[in-house]
Amino acid sequence: MMLQGCLGCATKSIVSASISAENSKGRVIVITGPTAVGKSSAAISLAQRLNGEIISADSVQVYKGLDVGSAKVTWTEKQIVPHHLLDVVHPTEEYTAANFFHDAKAAADAILAQGRVPIVVGGSGIYIRWLLNGKLGSPKPTNEQAAAVDAVLSRLQRTHGGWDDAVRYLAKAGDTHTARRLAAEDWRGLRRALEFIEITYRPQTSLPSPLFPQLDYDFQCYFLYMDRRDLHRRIDQRCEEMLVGSSGRGLMEEARWLLDMGILPNTSSPSKAIGYTQAMEYLLACKKSRGAASVPQYFNFLQEFQRASRNYADRQLTWFLGEDIFKWVDGSSPASVVNVMEQEFRRTSKELVSFRNSSVRESRGSMSSKLTVRI
Repeated sequence: MMLQGCLGCATKSIVSASISAENSKGRVIVITGPTAVGKSSAAISLAQRLNGEIISADSVQVYKGLDVGSAKVTWTEKQIVPHHLLDVVHPTEEYTAANFFHDAKAAADAILAQGRVPIVVGGSGIYIRWLLNGKLGSPKPTNEQAAAVDAVLSRLQRTHGGWDDAVRYLAKAGDTHTARRLAAEDWRGLRRALEFIEITYRPQTSLPSPLFPQLDYDFQCYFLYMDRRDLHRRIDQRCEEMLVGSSGRGLMEEARWLLDMGILPNTSSPSKAIGYTQAMEYLLACKKSRGAASVPQYFNFLQEFQRASRNYADRQLTWFLGEDIFKWVDGSSPASVVNVMEQEFRRTSKELVSFRNSSVRESRGSMSSKLTVRI
């Protein structure tokens, strides 16, 4: 009987220690979802209610000058709630998921130190995965291995099938998971996947992951969604609005700015972004025809822009489908979305306070019994 009692006490102590360690971490809210679902507006409303600050997890919004095409928040919105990781680098520079991992952690730590709530918002799946799972180690290829991958990529890029052939090649090489999740024309991601296979003779997804990863923060994660038809309509409308822009500057002007700097489509992260790729290719086609373009050409460009944006939204849904840490919330009612997130934050905060108070009472009771024994 005594052994059973001791076992119960030990189990309770282990569970309490685990909960205590988890609750000692800073709380970070993560909001993601497909493009145009309303992530930014929800994050701003939530930040106003919770005394929060926003950390952008968007791989295009980190670039200066790319405002309209990335749906960057306005100057007014930034005055309402502080934003981090916007306009970090110039479009001629590269910004990686590793850069985001370090910068986002630094921003979250600084926000928590001020007693405020970090709210990470964005649709870049690889950024969010790095933040949730920690820095991912990756073996470095030798010169010979890198040259072998370069040769394969060069051959694939010259084939008639281009990107489609490249994705099929990766799938046949054994990494079907990455082949399904890669964004269109993400040659850098394809290179990393092929290098991993060249080095280890197995795909990246074959690496074991911990059953209970040690997260850096107490994450509260949400994925916003809505009816697919409604979402696609919103995406099409947003694409059209981006071409108009505000203050006479829209997506076309930003794409022309990239071209004026000598950046060509699909040669860098900014020029690979949806919207910029299509706009830059359209402008180059216009230049070849001495600045003239027909109405059908323009509508073909718009339709391709909208199609690529809808396909990207579908891939975002697929990317996060297997992420159990996310709670899926219907984004068609913005007010309800914010209410759900606020209520859960405040409820779990109360539970944390209750746990800490009970821990203090148990500690005091234990100390009191020890003092009684000594007397």
